[in-house]
Amino acid sequence: MNPDWQDFLQQQHAHLQDGVVQHFGDSAGELVAAKNNTVLCDLSQFGTLKFAGEDAQTFLQNMLSSDVREVSGQHAQVSSLNSPKGRMLATFLVWYTGADYYLQLPRSLCASIHKKLSMYVLRAKVKAENVSEQQICIGLAGEGAAALLQQHFGSVPQNAMAAVQGDNASIICIGARRFQINATPQHATDLWQKLSAAARPVGSACWDWLNIRNGIPAITPATQEQFVPQMANLDLVGGIGFKKGCYPGQEIVARMQYLGKLKRRMYLAHIGGDTAPQPGDELFSADMEGQSSGMVVNAAPAPGGGYDLLAVMQISSRETQTVHIRSLEGVTLDFLPLPYAV
Repeated sequence: MNPDWQDFLQQQHAHLQDGVVQHFGDSAGELVAAKNNTVLCDLSQFGTLKFAGEDAQTFLQNMLSSDVREVSGQHAQVSSLNSPKGRMLATFLVWYTGADYYLQLPRSLCASIHKKLSMYVLRAKVKAENVSEQQICIGLAGEGAAALLQQHFGSVPQNAMAAVQGDNASIICIGARRFQINATPQHATDLWQKLSAAARPVGSACWDWLNIRNGIPAITPATQEQFVPQMANLDLVGGIGFKKGCYPGQEIVARMQYLGKLKRRMYLAHIGGDTAPQPGDELFSADMEGQSSGMVVNAAPAPGGGYDLLAVMQISSRETQTVHIRSLEGVTLDFLPLPYAV
């Protein structure tokens, strides 16, 4: 985390751990606010890579699963980097400022993915840079979020993945009543103070919960190379370009789309209890005869108790079986509807 930004957040009564805001003094109340009110969140659980240079678009087009040619100053995108076997190594939010491309991903993968992508640059006129300390990302969500941004920016993107560019910040509409603001550290402090007058500051778990409820997966070290993009619903949220050229794993992804039958999908579920599910936790159902029927992708505490999670699992198990976490004797998953059709 940028040191000046960290000092500022601590002055705002943020409790940090390993450079990530855990809460502002009331974790449970902040989760309830994320569900019912307008909330403001530092997004330092994510890191940001910048790609600059005249070959940046071509380079990313050849590496990512989405059609990067569709990314503009007015349109962001979800995407992934895959292994040659079509398994996801990372998921991204991709945006463009008119000069450079930015890829946001979990901070735990930022250094390794930066190194991996840099290896492929070779003679291309593109520079890959980890700008996580230079780029401050802020989340704003809730019923009053759009009006608050309209008041301070004068222009607000209306549809999912729409973006607008301001003088000192860019705004991306992540989904219904949810926005991400990208700014430099010197502008972020003033922006936070203005927005926090009408929006409650909350910890990172609140934004993670909102991502989960909106069906947006984030690959982490525990789930790298576990899922083909369609298994995690990237085809349903605009994260795969089926009409573009080659990229790592493209043959596997295309074959699954046009010739294969998808046997696993990602679903939203809730579990009770006090034991937090972790990415990579296996799921079990009676039809699989002792074999795992799925895996947790992401999880976060839910307002009111328990945990909400995204999990990739056998479609047949989801449709016909009771599914448990960690073992057949484990806590039962209660499935919830995603905001898009699966």
